[in-house]
Formats: sequence, C-alpha cells, structure tokens
Amino acid sequence: MYMRVYVYTFNHQLNPMYRTHHCGELRISDAGKEVKLSGWVQAARDFGGMTFIDLRDRYGITQLVFNMDDDAELCERARKLGREFVISATGQVRERSNKNPNRATGDIEIEVKAMDVLNASKVPPFTIEDDTDGGDDLRMKYRYLDLRRSPVQQNIIFRSRLAIETRKYLADQRFLEIETPFLIKSTPEGARDFIVPSRMNPGQFYALPQSPQTFKQILMVAGMDKYFQIVKCFRDEDLRADRQPEFTQIDCEMAFVTQEEVLATFEGLTKHLFKTVNGVELPDFPHMSYDEAMRRFGSDKPDLRFGMEFAELNDVARNKGFQVFDSAELVAGICAPGAADYTRKQIDELTEWVKRPQIGAKGLVYVRFNADGSVKSSVDKFFSEDALRAWGEKAGARAGDLMLVLAGEAEKTRKQLNELRLEMGRRLGLMQPGDFKPLWVVDFPLLEWDEDTERFYAMHHPFTSPKKEDVARMLSGDHETMKALRADAYDLVINGVEIGGGSIRIHDRALQERNFKLLGFTPEEAEAQFGFLMGAFEYGAPPHGGIAFGFDRLCAVMNGQNSIRDFIAFPKNNMGRDMMIDAPSPVQEEQLEELYLKQVGVEEKKG
Repeated sequence: MYMRVYVYTFNHQLNPMYRTHHCGELRISDAGKEVKLSGWVQAARDFGGMTFIDLRDRYGITQLVFNMDDDAELCERARKLGREFVISATGQVRERSNKNPNRATGDIEIEVKAMDVLNASKVPPFTIEDDTDGGDDLRMKYRYLDLRRSPVQQNIIFRSRLAIETRKYLADQRFLEIETPFLIKSTPEGARDFIVPSRMNPGQFYALPQSPQTFKQILMVAGMDKYFQIVKCFRDEDLRADRQPEFTQIDCEMAFVTQEEVLATFEGLTKHLFKTVNGVELPDFPHMSYDEAMRRFGSDKPDLRFGMEFAELNDVARNKGFQVFDSAELVAGICAPGAADYTRKQIDELTEWVKRPQIGAKGLVYVRFNADGSVKSSVDKFFSEDALRAWGEKAGARAGDLMLVLAGEAEKTRKQLNELRLEMGRRLGLMQPGDFKPLWVVDFPLLEWDEDTERFYAMHHPFTSPKKEDVARMLSGDHETMKALRADAYDLVINGVEIGGGSIRIHDRALQERNFKLLGFTPEEAEAQFGFLMGAFEYGAPPHGGIAFGFDRLCAVMNGQNSIRDFIAFPKNNMGRDMMIDAPSPVQEEQLEELYLKQVGVEEKKG
C-alpha cells in the first residue's frame, strides 16, 4: 500500500490551560522544557515503581513517565487510567534511555509532575491501533473511534491537503469558486436521482444534483469564464468499493477553450497535486483514442503499469479446423511474461476464473513457450508448433512466457480478455505501489445504441459536443451515421482507474435540440427538462468545455488504495446506510402529512 505520513510542527501559541505542545511535536532539542500535553491514553504499562503512558492526539504519540518515588499518589492515579481516557499532563521533557526509532517523538519522554483527567472512557469496542481487531460494520458504527486511528487520520489529512492544493492551483489559474444549488430539478438521464419533496409546493419535488452540469454551463453563458467547486454530488445507484450515494467532485468549466486547452490545464493540476502532496513528478500524459484503447486493451481505462497488450489472432488461428476459433468473430490473446511454468492446476483454476458469470468466457486456451524453446498448448492437436509460434510472434512472446487466448463475439471477448489481463497483472505482481501511469483517453463515441431499448444513449451526457467535422453529419445523417459520430470527450485515467471525465459542450440551441431528439426526447420533454439551458444558448453562449474529477477516487489512487470509503470522514456502507447515525430511518407521520406523502410500511409495500 502506498501511503504518505505527515508530521507537523507548530509555532503558534496554544491554549496553556490544556497544552503547550502537541503529542507529535517534541524532540531531543526540547529536553529540559516544562510542557503541558493533552490527548487520549493509547496504552499503559505498569512496571511497579514506574508507570508509562502513551498519550495520543492527531499529531502523534508521546510517552509519559510516572515515578512512584517522586509522587506515589500521582503514580497510583496513572495506574487507574483506562484506554481512551482524555487527560492533560504537565511535566519536563527528558531524553529517553530506551529510544523508539519508529516514533517521531521516540527520543524523548515527559516526566510528569501533574495530571488532570478531563474525561473518562468506556472500554472501546475495538482496539484503537493501526491494525485494529474491528470489522467494517463495527468501525463504521463507531466511526468517531475509527477516526482516531492513525491510518484513517492520515487519509483524512491527505484529503484535506489535496483540497487545499487544488484550490491554490485553480485560484492561481484565475478560476472562480462558485457554489451551485443542491435543490434542483430531476432529470431522466443517468443514474437515479435522490428526490426531495417540497412542503410549500404540494406534489412537487426537488432532486439532489448528480452533478452541477447545467449550472456550470449557465455560468459560462453568464461570463464567468473559469469556474470550479469541490462539490457534493448524489446518485441513487447500486454501490461497491469505489461508489457512494454521496461523493465529491472537483468540478470545473472554462469558456473560449478547445479540447487541448482543457487537457493542458487539468494535466497541469494533476501534476501539481502529485508533486506537492505526494512528492511525485509525473511525465507528460500520453493521449490514446477510445478505439485504440479498446483494440489494444479491451477497456476505455487501460492500466499502463504493465504490458500484455492484446494480440489479434484471426489471420493465424481461424479456418484451421478448430471449430471454437473458426466460428468466433474474434480470436485474441495476451502474453503473460515469465508464466510458462504455471502448473496445469494453476491454468485450470484460471480457466474456471474466466468462466465465472462475472466474466462469462466459455473456455481458455493456453500456449507455453518453454525456456528450452519447445512449445506446448491445450490445442496442439489442432495446431503445429510452427503455427503456435506464429501466435507467439503476434504477441511478442519470449521463452518462458505463457500465452492465454479467448475467442467469441468481438466486444464480449475484448471485455473478458481485459479482465483476464488485469487478473494476471495482479497475480504476477506487475502493479507496483508508487508507480503512476496517467493517460488521456480521447475521441469517445458520441452515442451508444442499445439493442434492448432500441434507442441511443449519450456516452458521456446529453450536452457533449460532436467533433467539428461530425456536426453536419449529426444534423442530417441517418441511423448508421449516428453510430459513427465521435465526441470532443475525454477521460483522465491513472493506473486503470477513471479519475475524471469531461467534454467540449454544445453551445448552439439547434444542435442541442438535435441531440435531444437522437436521445429519444420529444420537443416537449426537452423543453420541460432543459428549456432554461437552451433558452440561455439564445443569448450569446460562448464555446465552452470542462471536466469533473472524482475527488474521493483521486485520493484513493494517489495512496494506492482501492476503496474510496477510507477517504471519506463519514461514509455509507454497501447498502447505502450510515451505521453511526442509523440513516436512512423512518420519519414521523406528521412530517409525512406536511409533505403530502403517505407512509408506506414494509408489509404494505410487499403486498
């Protein structure tokens, strides 16, 4: 796990009633000083004549010493302290005889002369240690205790620093931080909205914003040519490790800009954040088209920390008498470096892994390129060694490598092979902590056709502009032409994770109306939902574009972690519940009556 730990020193005056210094501040140079510390009892050790207390606050831990020979009553009081008692201690800094090199304050200790118990504590339900014995639900129920643990605190401190540095950079670039409303109109596109009933407008509802998209475009029409905010967004969707019902975006928009200018600005922001917060210098970000990413990696967010690019084998593997390949739209493989010594048991396990419903492959073909130059395959009764070596040449295989091949419908096979590639990257240890590989994925399709509903959906959102060369075709083209349209849309990807996405926007009413029509809106529906935006376009809307970074996700990726929950002070669980305050929860009947809503109980709902 990649994590940076922050140690702070302070020169400002603290309240001498409780503390003159923090628990992570004192060093050997402070020996002889009279100090006062306050914090929580991390641990106590009683050695008969002496008692040692580890006192903790968010800045660190300092060892306190109570000596029976100096003050027996004080020492007895120290022995009665429990874990997480809040205390204040006054004493003299002295050099430790038994130093702790793993602690910033490990060269010193405080010889305590006076102590006050500021508050007692019940025995915590789990240990407040870096490696705790508390499960996820228990720690979320007592989140205020979990937040005392150093790893969680470091995550929250990291998040705070990242937000401050974001504001600094964007302010230097002359962006304005402008707040947009949280009570807005519900829109049918995208994920489900969270709905808020209006007491003063019976039968009508606000929605919590999935993003400030339309408002930031309105701000561009209003002449605020560089906008940003670090903003809460809300989506009522199924959850997983990298999703929460409420999450935070670095939301930005710029007027009078091209796609390249937007990318340059936010590549600069990303480099600034990595350098100032992580101490990492990022190189210039490569650009890769959506089509190229799908062809080479089967994903629009490829992890570039390792190779294993797809090798398309249709011309060397099909029409050779092996029915599985002959009937497939696509035969493709990856080359796992140094994995030729995988046992048959390991390969069988991989085969079962790709056949799981989550992946959906029907089988897996392997080719071993052994160190001695021989070639062994699960299909060698259909293909000669020369034929198999031709596969290896396509994939860049070397002696000692293992080639893994899937076949079937092209789109599904690419997705399956992408999952297999990532799994092999994990198994072979190719995703190194502290290694960051960013890229811009550009030129996304403007629209996606859904066969089930027989309609187009916006690949990004309904306000994304087609590329200039495609505008005429969008206004007058047929159904098949619409499928080929490309957008001025872009995603920032780091280590296989989509960090941010954006686009150049439509700023012309006629073009926006055409896009709504392609997406299945009637003119009346488009006017009812977005008439305010299209109306604004008639009053001199400038060309504009922007981007939104997933702030929680950026925090996680910069620290080499998978879950965004670890960087949110009070997260929800996988059911969208706040375990600490027990929300969501029923409300009083009187409140429902005021909102003109009827209480629907569980039994009534089932019926």
